[in-house]
This record gives sequence, C-alpha cells and structure tokens, in this order.
Amino acid sequence: MSVIDLKKYGGVLENNKDDSAVYFTPNGHVSYASRTIDDEGNFQKAEAMIQLMCELNAGIRSAEEKGWISEEDVRIHLKNRRNNKS
Repeated sequence: MSVIDLKKYGGVLENNKDDSAVYFTPNGHVSYASRTIDDEGNFQKAEAMIQLMCELNAGIRSAEEKGWISEEDVRIHLKNRRNNKS
C-alpha cells in the first residue's frame, strides 16, 4: 500500500465515529481491516479461548482412547515437571 493510499484511508478513519471496523479494499478486494483496541483485545481473547478448547478436546480424546489417569498421578507429574525446571 502506498503512502498516498494511506492518506486517503486516513480521512475515512477520522470520519468513523462509531468505532466500527473499516475494511481497506485496494483493487476491489478486502486486504486489510482496522478495528478498535477493545475489539482487538476481544479478538485475542476469543483466539485464546478457541486454542484452549482445542487443547482440552485433544486431552479428552486422548483420555478416552488411552484411558484416564488419577488425580494423584497428575499432581505427581506436575510436581516432577516443576522440580525439573528449577
């Protein structure tokens, strides 16, 4: 994107009073989007939640295939990992 293009879009951003997303469409195709800092934070939180849910689902699948382990075994495993990192 050229500096001239950015200047054109700058006017659009200044006039965007309702803080809605602005989509930049050089050559008629959406290439970039601008969103508020609050929206960005919410987007990052949503991505983190999706990642966590994927990891939890993978753990559940593994436990269903290979069997569950006891709470005590988990505690021992985590304690050993913590001790090995020190």
